[in-house]
This record gives sequence, structure tokens and C-alpha cells, in this order.
Amino acid sequence: MLLMIKQLKEVLIDGNRSWSQKRSGNWSKVREAHLKDFPTCSACGGKESVEVHHKKPFHLHPELELDPTNLISLCESKKYGVNCHLFFGHLGNYNVENQEVDSDVTTWKRKFEERKAQLKD
Repeated sequence: MLLMIKQLKEVLIDGNRSWSQKRSGNWSKVREAHLKDFPTCSACGGKESVEVHHKKPFHLHPELELDPTNLISLCESKKYGVNCHLFFGHLGNYNVENQEVDSDVTTWKRKFEERKAQLKD
């Protein structure tokens, strides 16, 4: 609810942004370059249905749209039964921002690797 109030204030009172920000003409090139450098899911290592996720959402921080430090590769392939983009990037709800996405991904990547090692035994 607080996020929605902030967004309303930014649009109606501050005039800092519009309801729908348009993507930069360079977004497709930045996205493609990111996927070339980071082709696998940062959480599970999946190689299918990998998306480029903005750590700080584009609709709230359009100035960070092309910033490589604001991007992370997360898949929607459900490897290990998890949609990493939805689960880690949005905490199960696409309307939510996970401010801890980097640390969550690091923790769960280790857990996935441990699970994989256990399954080999």
C-alpha cells in the first residue's frame, strides 16, 4: 500500500514520472549483452527461459533501466520446481520488489548446489 501511495504522489503531485514509462531504444541491446555475459539463472543455473530482471524495478527507477549493476539473470523454467524470476525477483508476486534479491540468490544458489550434490550420492 505504501508503494502505491508513493507512486501516486510521484505522478500526481511531483510530476516526476508518468504512469507508463517507455523502454529506452537501447534496452534490447543491453538485455542481449547481459544475457551473453550471464546466460544462466543466477539462482539455479538454469539455461532455459532466462529473463533479465531489474533489481530496482524499471517503473520506479527508470534511470537504472540500462545500468548493468541493476540487472540479474533469473529463469522461469522451474528447474528444481521453482520459477526463479517470480520467487527470487518478486517474492512470489510480480507487484513486489525484492530488495534482498542478491543475497537471496547467493543463499539459494548454494542450497541448489548442495541438493544437486546430494542427488549424485
